[in-house]
Amino acid sequence: MHSASNPEPASFGLPKCSTGIAGLDEITGGGLPRGRTTLVCGSAGCGKTLLGMEFLVRGATEFGEPGLFMAFEETFDELTQNVASLGFDLKRLGEQNLLTLDHVRVERSEIEETGEYDLQGLFIRLGHAIDTIKAKRVVLDTIETLFAGLCNASILRAELRRLFRWLNDRGVTTIITGERGDGPSLTRHGLEEYVSDCVIVLDHRVNDQTSTRRLRVVKYRGSTHGANEYPFLIDATGISVLPITSLGLEHEVSNERVSSGVPRLDTMLGGKGYFRGSSILRHGRDGQDQPCGPVCRRNLPQGRTLPLPLFRGIARPDGPQHAVHRPRLGTLAYRGAIAVPCQPPHPQRAGDAPAGHP
Repeated sequence: MHSASNPEPASFGLPKCSTGIAGLDEITGGGLPRGRTTLVCGSAGCGKTLLGMEFLVRGATEFGEPGLFMAFEETFDELTQNVASLGFDLKRLGEQNLLTLDHVRVERSEIEETGEYDLQGLFIRLGHAIDTIKAKRVVLDTIETLFAGLCNASILRAELRRLFRWLNDRGVTTIITGERGDGPSLTRHGLEEYVSDCVIVLDHRVNDQTSTRRLRVVKYRGSTHGANEYPFLIDATGISVLPITSLGLEHEVSNERVSSGVPRLDTMLGGKGYFRGSSILRHGRDGQDQPCGPVCRRNLPQGRTLPLPLFRGIARPDGPQHAVHRPRLGTLAYRGAIAVPCQPPHPQRAGDAPAGHP
């Protein structure tokens, strides 16, 4: 079990770049691979652009790492308005040289594949923007628009590798967003997932008129990671991932013992009783809940009261239900050595526990 001061699992020495997004760092073991490229793909409306933007905003505001967002579809004004509802002030971050937004206009009708395809112009523009603010984080949104007019798979793969290698050589941590492809492919071209160091898939599905968002880390070179689908939310503060695994549930536990109030039961529990802060499940038929009282009398200070849910019920194996519970809230008060119920018990009902039982 990891301590609270070091919740990240071992990553075999791979440098990590914390995203600042709640839950995502736990799933990835500390964040995205620093100085490498991560592909975030999914269908329309799943949160790809938002995840990339929050990655930059958290990096600038929480870690002091300037970021560059290069968009091939949305303009500067559109991006600024879209994320303003989340409390992200992109204009202020731009004035502080912590964030740069660059819109690259790409018209498919103006692209013609002749000879070799060269991204040198894009590299010059990226390099200038990175050097201007000394960016440590980069987001390209979305990659399909850049290669919209190309059909040659070999050229696509070569240029994608070249783009990813150029970004890695600059030492920037990059997120590239991609649209979900048809069939088993994660992206439209089916190539980006193979050349990326980390692949994250976002999903927005509707089942029985209920909408849920899911996140899954498909690939992470050089590091362990959670491989399940994890639900995530988009609210007024951004993205929150719910890591429903041991990665997100680790916590410190106490070795202190608390007496159950029953000496022979304490003996069965190692002679010391329950662990403090633990949850104890007791199961039995009606009228078998007396040991709950002694632990309260033993451990409550004199004069203190503790509200407890007291249950009166029926246990009839031959009936339509094995157990029917009627919850009733009561209070145990410690008066010297006597526990006095603060509420009178309900009148005896047919089938209830014998008189005298709680």
